[in-house]
Amino acid sequence: MTGDLTVFPAAAGDGDVVGEIHAESWKAAYAGFFAPRFFAEAVRHRRGKWHDVLAAAGSPDSDPGGDTAGDTAGDTGGTGGTGGTGGTGGTGGTGGTVLLAAAGGRPLAFSYFGSPPAAPESAEIFGFYAHPDGWGSGVAGALMTATLDEMRESGVRRVHLWTLRDTPRSRRFYAKCGFAESGAVRGHDFGDGHPIPQVEYALTLR
Repeated sequence: MTGDLTVFPAAAGDGDVVGEIHAESWKAAYAGFFAPRFFAEAVRHRRGKWHDVLAAAGSPDSDPGGDTAGDTAGDTGGTGGTGGTGGTGGTGGTGGTVLLAAAGGRPLAFSYFGSPPAAPESAEIFGFYAHPDGWGSGVAGALMTATLDEMRESGVRRVHLWTLRDTPRSRRFYAKCGFAESGAVRGHDFGDGHPIPQVEYALTLR
């Protein structure tokens, strides 16, 4: 795929766009981790949930981690991700930030990140996904650069995320972007009662 790469804040009306990216990334990267019936419902949920998430952007009652904090996806061409609910607005705060990246005018990736009010110098990337049509286009790298730049400009100094241990593509992508394994490992239950191992990656911004 060719075309100019652009990154911009997601708007309240972008629920279908973000949901499509989230669902298609999950379908391509996650099918082997779950039973088919559970997986179909999980994909459906991720496709439809972003209308409410984006509408609640900036709400003091919204939760950056949401119902899928640590929900991660890997893909080809240089992206992977950590999924979760979020919203638009400024970096940090309880509402979080959602950025979209487009190639040739078509949105193909999104990031969702935020900082706890008590620790604005630290941030977590809750969601980082690319549509399979964007793999290899450079859209994920452009999005990560913009995501880290926005964090840096907001005073964030340490960023971390969780990704599945057994998604080598996403792990290669994060390493390429400068992240390093912290050594922390956890099991994350996506709702089917079968925790999946995740590893933490961290980066100090300079």
